[in-house]
Amino acid sequence: MVRTPLTPWERQRGERLGELLREARGGRSMVEVAARAGLSSETLRKIETGRAPTPAFFTISALANALGLSMDTLADACVADLDPMEEQLTA
Repeated sequence: MVRTPLTPWERQRGERLGELLREARGGRSMVEVAARAGLSSETLRKIETGRAPTPAFFTISALANALGLSMDTLADACVADLDPMEEQLTA
């Protein structure tokens, strides 16, 4: 299966998600949070660093639960100040 390249907006949204997850993790280890969410620490590392900018819904749901975040909080933070239409207008 060939994946379509991500837009700059999608990459930026993924970076924001990773940043928010790192902040929410705080002093907890990546291994601890990943295990609590039922993920590998490598998967969490990829999400936190933006190398996996479009993780599956259930992965994000598990991480939100493990970190005590609401899905609304994650969604709001990932799109705050990002405008996909702005990208299309400047392209």
